[in-house]
Amino acid sequence: MSERATIEFIDLKAQRRHIGQAMEDAILKVVRDGNYILGAQVAEFEKGLAAFCGAKHAIGVANGTDALILVLEALGIGPGDAVICPSFTFAATAEVVAWMGATPVFAEIDEATYNLDPKGLAAALDTARQHKLTPRALISVDLFGQACDYDPIEAFCKQNGLVLIADSAQGYGARYKGRVAGAIGDFATTSFFPAKPLGCYGDGGAILTDSDEHAALLMSLRFHGKGSYKYDNVRVGVNSRLDTIQAAVLIEKLKVYAEEIEKRQAVAGRYTAALKDIAVTPHVMPDCVSTWAQYTIRVPAARRDAFQAALKEKGVPTTVYYPKPLHQQTAYRHFPVAGNGLPVSERVAQEVVSLPMHPYLDEETQGYIIAAVREALAAPAAAVA
Repeated sequence: MSERATIEFIDLKAQRRHIGQAMEDAILKVVRDGNYILGAQVAEFEKGLAAFCGAKHAIGVANGTDALILVLEALGIGPGDAVICPSFTFAATAEVVAWMGATPVFAEIDEATYNLDPKGLAAALDTARQHKLTPRALISVDLFGQACDYDPIEAFCKQNGLVLIADSAQGYGARYKGRVAGAIGDFATTSFFPAKPLGCYGDGGAILTDSDEHAALLMSLRFHGKGSYKYDNVRVGVNSRLDTIQAAVLIEKLKVYAEEIEKRQAVAGRYTAALKDIAVTPHVMPDCVSTWAQYTIRVPAARRDAFQAALKEKGVPTTVYYPKPLHQQTAYRHFPVAGNGLPVSERVAQEVVSLPMHPYLDEETQGYIIAAVREALAAPAAAVA
């Protein structure tokens, strides 16, 4: 491995080389213009982001967590309210609910896609009511880059008067039956954390919606609750604005985003073809396209640590998203869990492991990764334990 270049889990430097001088020029223009907060590039990027997915409005904010918080704030969700969400996700999904004083109710996931299982939503709703809570919203998560199965989820929300908030931090731009994640749900939120499929060079996030009223409210809330101008505060808001430099970065990255999603399909296809006989490889629903934020396989729980160690020995990085569901974590274990528990969430958390994935993963390097994976999984359990 000493003769081989370091394998990156997500190679942002390769993306930078692909974009070229345009990125430096875009950043330098912001520096020279001096409009660092809500400069012209922010509005330009918001327009492009909305157009890419087909949403009417995009509101840039400081990060993906703030995007979720501001939506909940705009809806007036607070104490006594329940928000249904998955447990197999990053903490921010439920964190924002608790932050508002509301109660997250954890629902089960589908074992094939790792997204919310529509068949488990009724149990979550019943659990919320059993706890004397008022169900107000549902936060779906487009985990690992694949959009949730939104047809039944949307029908469930409509039937039960729930606002659908699509957390598309990993899946912005994914395709679902002719629609694009970002324009699905009453609101969609996304993160531009550098490792995301569409990431900036720091923190950043956005909210997307078709509601004129909510878009205006959110633009006020992100800027201290301002009214007609910044010293006319008509409501209590926060300071959560997308930096102009980050917007400039994202304008350039959005130009190549469709191309990068296509490249990710090729990388994922090579992985699946080579590994489907030896590991549980990702399942993409019919008429859907994932952004492949992660390429996640499943291996026997008892062998995962040794499997990762064997790959590390060969210079292949791996990561586990996520080793412990939220309902088992100290900060969230007191919140309600749907039905009789979440056995699927608990089981897959012990088995998932993600391999290097980015649009610029060349076939030779990927071939080396695949060979290392196959060797580690083919070895007898005792040999890798």
